[in-house]
Amino acid sequence: MFNKFRKIRKPRNLLLVFDILAIGNLMFYKDLGQNRNLGIMAAVLIAMLYFSNLLLEKVTNGDQYIFMIVSMLISIGAIMNFSINQVLGIRHLVWALGGILVFFVAYFLVKHLDIWDKLFNFLIVISIGLFVATLIFGSTIRGSRNWIVFGDGAFSIQPSEFIKLALIFIIANFYYNRQKYEKIEHSSIIMMGVVYLFIGFLFLQRDLGTAVMFLAIFLGLQFIYEDKRGLIAFSIIISIVAVIMGYFIFDHVKKRFNLWIDPWSDPGGQILQSLFAIASGGFTGAGVGLGYPLLIPDVSSDFIFAAICEELGLLTGIGVIMLFMILVYRSFKVSIVQSNRFYRILALGIGISFGIQAFIAIGGVTKFIPMTGITLPFVSYGGSSMISSFLALGVLQACSEDQKQAIVGGDDYE
Repeated sequence: MFNKFRKIRKPRNLLLVFDILAIGNLMFYKDLGQNRNLGIMAAVLIAMLYFSNLLLEKVTNGDQYIFMIVSMLISIGAIMNFSINQVLGIRHLVWALGGILVFFVAYFLVKHLDIWDKLFNFLIVISIGLFVATLIFGSTIRGSRNWIVFGDGAFSIQPSEFIKLALIFIIANFYYNRQKYEKIEHSSIIMMGVVYLFIGFLFLQRDLGTAVMFLAIFLGLQFIYEDKRGLIAFSIIISIVAVIMGYFIFDHVKKRFNLWIDPWSDPGGQILQSLFAIASGGFTGAGVGLGYPLLIPDVSSDFIFAAICEELGLLTGIGVIMLFMILVYRSFKVSIVQSNRFYRILALGIGISFGIQAFIAIGGVTKFIPMTGITLPFVSYGGSSMISSFLALGVLQACSEDQKQAIVGGDDYE
């Protein structure tokens, strides 16, 4: 009897119960029960999440909790996007389903192909090509030229979301093959030059939020793996200078900073409406489908956390923060126990990426830091963010397994 009860309480079974109750409750309050497509998509997502967690138990001997954590975040994001806008809710489900498929593809490719520590130059060229394509063909949305829109706007892509993962691979390649690159004079400075070239492209695109993420990822990995400590101090100084320059050069950055200082200067603006929504929700929230999230501009993307707090309460908001903290903790744990240096650096970089993106997104919504327009991974609406996040998660899943040692230029252990 006890074993049967313990089996029922498995996390994936509890997640299944949560999904069914939450989405059923939403369809009741929003009167969406007659929408056949919505019901089918919701059922498919619930089934995909459940069987994906079940499949992972069979195919991997690595960390089985990171996908479970993301499954919960996906569920909360789907519920809130349905509540905000039915059309966006269905699209969010489509991107989530596509992301799950991308997760498994990335996992098996990283696990079975032994080429990822040899792609330093290739990834740099591809990344620069994507940056140039964005500058030439990109469209300006909310002050940043970081989207490539196809056709009549039915499909768009944000290349910097994928370049972010490429950057982690580039840095991992460099520090893994360090002895080989040390034969090149000033190799560490050249590596810094590559990173700052990427950040320079982001400045040209006026996408300072992503630039901050790139800097944070590089500084975190450089602090741990760079032997020349003076370069770390130089990077910090450059970061401070770049932030100050961004304030004086870009009007939309100055506006966001001024709104952070005085949100009452724009009573109908995002920050003030976000704070009102969070406060009105209280600890337990107004209830699924019973809030007024549409009063907040860009609520489905940049301000989804405020909608969560309004309808599901501060307790759920705290729960979301804790889920991201656990995800980052599991990523760091993967990095610590992984014996292969290359995959260790990858796991650490991905953990830093998830952590800093969640911090920037939630910090901006709660007025802890100035708003940057960064989406909340797995929760906010956005195809590029969803696919790139699942791509990174698939890499992290592969990193959580004991990869074969491939000694490159010396000892692979530290």
